[in-house]
Amino acid sequence: MLLNRLFRERFLDVLASIYIYNEHRGYTSLDRVMEAVRARCPDDHEFIAAIAKHRADEHKHYVMFRRWFERQGRMPLKVDRTCGHIDNFIQAIFGCTIEDLDTETVITNAEEFEKLCRVIMLTEQRGMTQVEVLLKNSHVRSDPIMTRIFQIVEKDEPDHWMPYHGWLTTNGKVTARWRERWTDYWIHKSLMLAKLPALFVNGGAERLAVWPDEDDTVYALAA
Repeated sequence: MLLNRLFRERFLDVLASIYIYNEHRGYTSLDRVMEAVRARCPDDHEFIAAIAKHRADEHKHYVMFRRWFERQGRMPLKVDRTCGHIDNFIQAIFGCTIEDLDTETVITNAEEFEKLCRVIMLTEQRGMTQVEVLLKNSHVRSDPIMTRIFQIVEKDEPDHWMPYHGWLTTNGKVTARWRERWTDYWIHKSLMLAKLPALFVNGGAERLAVWPDEDDTVYALAA
């Protein structure tokens, strides 16, 4: 019983630490996406509003995970971009970090803009599938607050990929290339089978000293 309790606590600790990183990474990165969309599609008010909602949802999710940690009386584990799905995806497809992604090129180059839309769409679809899995997990379901958080995330997820899919299909663009789907799959598997288990067993893993939204340099770590 003790081992099971310790495993459950560590599992939820690692899981919430990964999510708080990705939710923070998500809403801060969407500011640049919004900039690109407003410049490239200034008259597409529906698309712009959908991205604004996407950002607001990501921020809301971040706050929910922060409050979960605050109730636990501890800070999240320190996680870098190697555990970020979108970080790994941008690196693989664009060949640079999110910080180094040239917003001006994304705005002026149609191919780059479409590629960014596909990367976000696939990342959010992956997130939706993962939440469905987690809501069936006994450790998640043993924590009513964590369960409620993921139920809210599950409800919000369709609005996070459908606008990009809708824009691509409406404009007659490819919704996903084979290489992009394979990259998404490989990133997911590497996170699930290597990076997350490594964090789980790392008893010496550091915890954040400040919350990410209080110091946005916390996650500006070297690749």
